[in-house]
Amino acid sequence: MPLACRLYLITPPRLDDLAAFSRALAEALDAGDVAALQIRLKDVADETIAAAVAELSPIAVSRGVAVILNDRPDLAAALGCDGVHIGREDGTYADARRVMGPNAMIGVTCHDSRDLAWEAAEAGADYVAFGAFFDTATKDASTRADPEILSVWQETMLTPCVAIGGITAANCRPLVIAGADFLAVSAGVWTFPEGPAAAVRAFNAEIVAGLAER
Repeated sequence: MPLACRLYLITPPRLDDLAAFSRALAEALDAGDVAALQIRLKDVADETIAAAVAELSPIAVSRGVAVILNDRPDLAAALGCDGVHIGREDGTYADARRVMGPNAMIGVTCHDSRDLAWEAAEAGADYVAFGAFFDTATKDASTRADPEILSVWQETMLTPCVAIGGITAANCRPLVIAGADFLAVSAGVWTFPEGPAAAVRAFNAEIVAGLAER
């Protein structure tokens, strides 16, 4: 049975060696429970994104891991991804749903705003993402969220919530305890000193420990 809080992996913003990353991804996914992989590539051509999806999707899908593309509903639909994640500057949920169709997963960035999250959930979003919870070098985080927002959300809404922003195996447990349904992690896995597979094992151990304290 899947855990009540699960890992949601995000790729680094650039994949200069796609073959090497593919091997690292396979090892990470084989190391423990992972719910989803978001392919998040910045400032690259559409062809580069398409090549990454073609290479990484079979690795994820064969292990039961959903493939989410960041920012681009049009490419996500064209490339056969399971879903798309949209930020505040990436168009509306309604537009993404029209492009992706009724069965795709659509997640929405809500920063530290319960109002934005409520609007997204009421519109039909499959999950809402809160953050950043910690300092992050992966992207410029304009907001800082408090773990309490996860607890309040769990008490009032059924739509799953994702915690994102600077999350590591060392700091994730309070977010699990607070009520995160998913932990979205990039550098915390790919730059883990003992490697991505060890990171996934460490995260899952912390998730189990955190769930025991909920």
